[in-house]
Amino acid sequence: MEEKNVFIMDHPLIQHKLTILRDEKTGSKQFRELVSEIAMLMCYESTRDLPLREIETKTPIATAKTKVLAGRKMAFVPILRAGLGMVDGVLSLIPAAKVGHIGMYRDPKTHKPVDYYCKLPADLNERDVFVLDPMLATGGSAIDAVARIKEFNPKRIKFMCIIAAPEGLEAFTKVHPDLLPRSSSNSACRYTEIPLGSLNSLWSSSASSDRFSALCISMLRRMLTLMPASCSLWILPITRR
Repeated sequence: MEEKNVFIMDHPLIQHKLTILRDEKTGSKQFRELVSEIAMLMCYESTRDLPLREIETKTPIATAKTKVLAGRKMAFVPILRAGLGMVDGVLSLIPAAKVGHIGMYRDPKTHKPVDYYCKLPADLNERDVFVLDPMLATGGSAIDAVARIKEFNPKRIKFMCIIAAPEGLEAFTKVHPDLLPRSSSNSACRYTEIPLGSLNSLWSSSASSDRFSALCISMLRRMLTLMPASCSLWILPITRR
């Protein structure tokens, strides 16, 4: 598989927080806080390529030439409901960004994602979009979410997730060939290790919020225990042609 346009983050702070995240003794409150903190660090790295322009700033001493973002508008779109856990972290860095939402549930018979809610900024075609989801397992939800967002012709899309299974990446890149993954050891993670019953319960439209949150945390922890450190964090940029 060609290696391009996928970034694995190995920053020491991220690795440290992932270690705590994977610890079986970590409670639900701390777990949610860590997801938010990791999302913030991911946002810092994934916006590294934003363009800048030079302006003059009057400081207390003199006028200096400084840099600001070159008018780029951004939007964060979490995939409901697990993606909501990443929103506060990214907004702490870019509070002016708009937030949209895409909601999906998994059909209990076909096990395919079904779009039940989509509310996006009206000017999405003028924005860089960051799609947020903590886990890329089968890839179905991410595939459909990105396809739905592409209908609005945003300037650029980046998909951000904390962990990813190689099967999900493979399925994702088949549908979105402008995304080509890169990993030194992605074969070590297998989404099939998650019990299918948990997946069915997770995507059931009748699942309560508490039950959904508990299943999300349980499944995410299970995925994290299966992944090596070198395959623990992904940012998947999608460049429109």
